[in-house]
Amino acid sequence: MPAHRQRSRAAAALVTAAAVAAPLALAAAPATAHPRDTTKLARTLVKEVSGKGAYRHLKEFQRIADAHGGNRAAGTPGHDASAAYVHRTLKKAGYRVSYQDFDVFEAKTKTEKATVLTPEARELATAAFTFTKSTPAGGLTAPVALARVDETPGCDAADYPAGAFAGKIALVKRGACTFVEKQRAAAAAGAAGLIVYNHSGTTPVRGSFSTPAEGLIPSAGITLADGEALAAAAARGEVEIRLDLDQEHVRKTTRNVIAETPGGRADRVVTVGSHLDSVPEGPGINDNGSGSAGLLEVALKLAEQTRKGHGQPVNKVRFAWWSAEELGLLGSEHYVASLTEKQRKDIALYLNFDMIASPNPAQFVYDGDDSDRTGEGAGPAGSAQIEALINGFLDRRGKAHEGSDFDGRSDYGPFIATGIPAGGTFTGAEGIKTDAQAARYGGTAGQPYDPNYHGAGDTLENLDLKVFDTNVDVIAHAVGTYAQDLRSLGR
Repeated sequence: MPAHRQRSRAAAALVTAAAVAAPLALAAAPATAHPRDTTKLARTLVKEVSGKGAYRHLKEFQRIADAHGGNRAAGTPGHDASAAYVHRTLKKAGYRVSYQDFDVFEAKTKTEKATVLTPEARELATAAFTFTKSTPAGGLTAPVALARVDETPGCDAADYPAGAFAGKIALVKRGACTFVEKQRAAAAAGAAGLIVYNHSGTTPVRGSFSTPAEGLIPSAGITLADGEALAAAAARGEVEIRLDLDQEHVRKTTRNVIAETPGGRADRVVTVGSHLDSVPEGPGINDNGSGSAGLLEVALKLAEQTRKGHGQPVNKVRFAWWSAEELGLLGSEHYVASLTEKQRKDIALYLNFDMIASPNPAQFVYDGDDSDRTGEGAGPAGSAQIEALINGFLDRRGKAHEGSDFDGRSDYGPFIATGIPAGGTFTGAEGIKTDAQAARYGGTAGQPYDPNYHGAGDTLENLDLKVFDTNVDVIAHAVGTYAQDLRSLGR
C-alpha cells in the first residue's frame, strides 16, 4: 500500500507498453442459468481454503525476496520472479494466464538537502520527493514564500497571493490534496521550488509523483517542527534557503499477471486483485504478499472445484496481481486505462485485498455506502452491497469489523474512478490502533497496525496468521458468491 494519495490521479500519466489486456479478447461463454443453490460454491471454497494453505505462497515470496536482494519491488528481479511464480502456478491449474507489460521509473536520489541561510544558518532534515525535478548544480537559493494554511493548504490558486511567489521557494503544509496538486498550484504562481512540511509526527514528508513528467519544480519534504519554525520566521522577515536536490530517473519494464476462468459469462466479469510488488526497503510479506497469497490460494481452489466436475462458474472470474502499486497504483491504472468502453462495462465489480495479515490488526471493510460519513464518500452503485456481503459473512463468523474510507490508497482507486463498484478488506498499515480497537481486536493500543510497514521487518515472522485466515475466507466467500450470482448488484 503506497503513501497517501487521492483517487483522482490520472491514468494518462502512465508510459504504456504493447501487451495490453491480452486475456480480454476471449469470446463470451454462452449464458448459463443460475444454479438452484447459488451459495454452494461459496460454502465449498470457504471450507477448502485456509490461511495455512495460503502460507505456502508467502513462504515462496519470502524465498524469492531473500534470493533477490531482500525485496520484490516493481522493475526488479525479485518482482519478476514473483510474477513468474504466480503465472506458472495458475497456468498449471488451468487458467488462461497472461502478462501485461508496462514501463515504470525508478528514482535514485543522490542529493537531498535544504539549508537555511538567513536569518540563522542551519540544516533541515530533508526528503526529496520521488520523481522530483532536480535543482541546478550547486542548488537553488531563494527566499521562502508562505502558502496560506487553511483546510486545504496550498491546494488552490487562492493560497498563493499574486506576485508573491515568483522565483521563490513555496513553503506549504501537508494535507487535503495530493502533492501533485500542491506542486502544480505553486508552479502556476511562479514558485521556483516547493517545500512541504508535515502535519504530524517528527519525520520529513516523503512525497511522491507518479512519473518524472509530473515533477514540474524541485520539491522536497521537511518535518512539522522545521516547517512551523520556518513559517514563523518568514512571517517576521525574509528567510533565504538553499534547496539542493539531485535525482536520477531510470526507466524499467514491469508486468501485471492476469488470469481468468476459461468459462463463465464474459459480459459479467468478477474481477479480484492484489498488488504483488513490495517496496525496495523490504520483502513485503504482509504488504502485499498476504493479499497476493490469499488470492492465489482461492484461485487454485476454484480451479480444483472445476476439475472435480462441479462445473464452471456462471460468471467469468478474472484474478489480477498488480505491479507498481507502491509507485502509485500504476499497474491497476494501466490496466483500467487499457480497457475499451465495452470491456469496462463487462466488469461487474472489483474486489481488492491489500495487507490482510497485519501483526497488530484491525479488521477493516471498505465503506461502500459511506455509512461512516468520513473521507471520500460512497463507492459507485453496488459498492454498498459488496460491503454488506463481507460484513454479513464476518458477522456470521462472530468477527468484529469496522469501515474504512475509499481514500484511494490501493488498487480499487482506478476502478471506482471509472464507475465500477468495489469492495474488499485490509487489516491496517501505518495507522495507530486506538484503545477501542485494542479492546475489540486485541493487540496493542498506541502502536501501528503494522510496525514493519514499508520496512525490512515485513517478513514471515511478523504476521498475524489468525486474521490472515479470516481474510482468506472472506476472499473465498466473495469470489464463490459472485462467481455464481450477481443479482444483489442488479446484474
